[in-house]
Amino acid sequence: MKNMRKWQATGADKVFNALILLAGLFFLMITLFPIIYVISASFSSGLALTQGRVWLFPVDCTLDGYQAIFSVPSIMRGFANSVFYTFVGTLINIILTLLAAYPLSRRDMGGRSWLMFLFLFTMLFSGGMIPSFLLVKNLGMLNTLWAIIIPGALNVWNMTITMNYFRQNIPEDMLEATRIDGCGDFRFFCGFAIPLSKVIIAVIGLFYAVEHWNSYFGAMLYLSDPAKYPLQLVLRDILVQNSMQDIASSIDIAQLIKKKNAADLLKYSVIVVSSLPMMLIYPFMQKYLVKGVLLGSLKG
Repeated sequence: MKNMRKWQATGADKVFNALILLAGLFFLMITLFPIIYVISASFSSGLALTQGRVWLFPVDCTLDGYQAIFSVPSIMRGFANSVFYTFVGTLINIILTLLAAYPLSRRDMGGRSWLMFLFLFTMLFSGGMIPSFLLVKNLGMLNTLWAIIIPGALNVWNMTITMNYFRQNIPEDMLEATRIDGCGDFRFFCGFAIPLSKVIIAVIGLFYAVEHWNSYFGAMLYLSDPAKYPLQLVLRDILVQNSMQDIASSIDIAQLIKKKNAADLLKYSVIVVSSLPMMLIYPFMQKYLVKGVLLGSLKG
């Protein structure tokens, strides 16, 4: 072993590694530039945005955009509503997904093919917006918190990923061994299957949480009480109200320009405020996201 010559990279290897590094830096910049620009724009003045002077760093730093947003009392109420919808909704989503995915992953379950067909059918066909609205209304959930959570309580795609994860990572020999010791199906599910599935639970939990946090269309359909609006809908209303200007009724051009600058600044501040919570959570979930998607993906 001492006589073995150390491997040395050839000129072609160095060129190849340099090209890979440059390509990686290029794609990194493409990914980071929109994020950096939005953050910089949110701290810049409205006049600098209108004039196009913001490129990478803030110009004429100011907090006017954030002050305008948080000066609205409904912001904190909308934030609390979004936290509730995200937490409770994600919890219900995970429970229903696990309860549906585990039995369908068992090859000894009767009627599994028909149940899978029914689940997958809903991915291709749905009743539409009006029948969904009428269903929520007839169930008595209109203008309630549950109208935001219950209609999307189960995502079939996430259930399919979880089902394949169970099938590939929960060996049937383990189930047979626990049955010999008198362990029932439900006890095996709670005591063995769930603890061994923390990765996929984290993955689908992140998927569901992002979906709940960014959702606003359901609130527009089912909620009429502004006190129950999620943060995304509150911010949307602020942005729409700020951008709708009646030019015909105003003669002061300077005032119109000032409002236009404020509207441009407000757009970027709204993006940062609405995206920041999920951006802070993602780094802690990234390793679970990559591993879980690979382990639970469909195999040919």
